[in-house]
Amino acid sequence: MSFDRRTRIEQMRSADRARDRRNRVVAIGLSAVVVAGLLGFGSYMLLEKSEAKEKSGESRAQDSKQTEQEKADLAAEPIAGEKTWDAKKLTRDHVTTDVKYPMEPPVGGNHNPAWLNCDGVVYEKAVPNVNAVHALEHGSVWVTYNGKASASDVEALASRVGSTPYSLMSPYEGQEGALMLSAWGKQVTVDGADDPRVARFFARYVQGAQTPEPGAPCTGGVDG
Repeated sequence: MSFDRRTRIEQMRSADRARDRRNRVVAIGLSAVVVAGLLGFGSYMLLEKSEAKEKSGESRAQDSKQTEQEKADLAAEPIAGEKTWDAKKLTRDHVTTDVKYPMEPPVGGNHNPAWLNCDGVVYEKAVPNVNAVHALEHGSVWVTYNGKASASDVEALASRVGSTPYSLMSPYEGQEGALMLSAWGKQVTVDGADDPRVARFFARYVQGAQTPEPGAPCTGGVDG
């Protein structure tokens, strides 16, 4: 009887050990499945993020191309009423004296060694011609207005200038038109801030082909 009891105990212990082994195997198997699932999910998320980033980059590149194309299209359109001066006849000497220009506002000629800051700067008072002309030489567009211009047009043009590097704006009482845009050797009088010629002039002449010194700075100069 004692032998049978010991045998049964050994059998029970053997069964317990076998059950423990099965449980460990099952636990290990489940852990492997969970780890594999997590790794797979992580890889999926990384792939999704990578694809999303790639698509976002492609979208930005496409938007940039569209913007450049739109700018090129605007620059190619004619600007009615635009006046042009022969760039070869517009002298570019640096002088420290005042200069009498044949047009108002001036679009070129001898000028002060210091350029007017033109990184989207809106001046509330008149600025010296000799410094503004130097800014035009660097490829900026100069927006000017007199007392006949409406407050809404002045505000709208100031907003455009403020968001456009290589542009500046100032009052200019001596000019003929209420609103005028000037670049080196180029000038046009526009009817209002929403005149289509405004966008065309900016697209064509901000750092445009007429620029004598493309890439020259529009900061580090003087503020009127």
